[in-house]
Amino acid sequence: MSLIRPSTEADLPAITAIYGHHVMHGTGTFETTPPTEHEMAGRRADVLGKGLPFLVAEQDGRVLGYAYCQWFKPRPAYRFSAEDSIYLHRDACGKGVGKQLLAELVAQAESVGVRKLIAVIGDSANAGSIGVHRSLGFASVGTITNCGWKFNRWLDTVLMDKVLGEGSSTPPESP
Repeated sequence: MSLIRPSTEADLPAITAIYGHHVMHGTGTFETTPPTEHEMAGRRADVLGKGLPFLVAEQDGRVLGYAYCQWFKPRPAYRFSAEDSIYLHRDACGKGVGKQLLAELVAQAESVGVRKLIAVIGDSANAGSIGVHRSLGFASVGTITNCGWKFNRWLDTVLMDKVLGEGSSTPPESP
C-alpha cells in the first residue's frame, strides 16, 4: 500500500517525468509536447492557489503517481465542479495505486466544497482509467468521438462524473 500525501516542490521532478512519459507514449492526455518542470511547477501552484488538492502516491521514498483536481471551467457557475487528473509511473499501473490516489482525491475534493467531480478521459480504449473511475462510483455520461489526433489516429474522449457530498440536492453554503 502506498502513502498518499500532499505533493511538495521536491516531487516536481518525478511528477514531470511521469507526465512526460504519458505525453510521449500514452493517449490519456492529448498534449503532444512534454511540459518542463518549470511549467509543471506553475500548474501545481495554480491548483494549490485555488485551494484544491494536488496529491502524490509514494512508496519507499519513490513517487509512483499523482492526482489533482482543477475547476472544470473558469466561469463562476462551474465553481462547484472540478475535473480530476491522475497519472501513474508505468511500473505502478495495475497495482491499486491509482484507486488509492483517486479515492483520496475524491475525499479531499469533497472536503473543499466540490459537489461534482468530472473525469475527462483521453481515449475510449483507456480501460485502466475508465475502470478505476467506475470502481469508485463514477458513471459514464458520454463519449466525444474522434475529437483528438495523436499518434496518427483519431481518439475519443470519455466523460464520467461522480456526485460528491450533497450534490445538487441542496444549494451550496457559499455564494
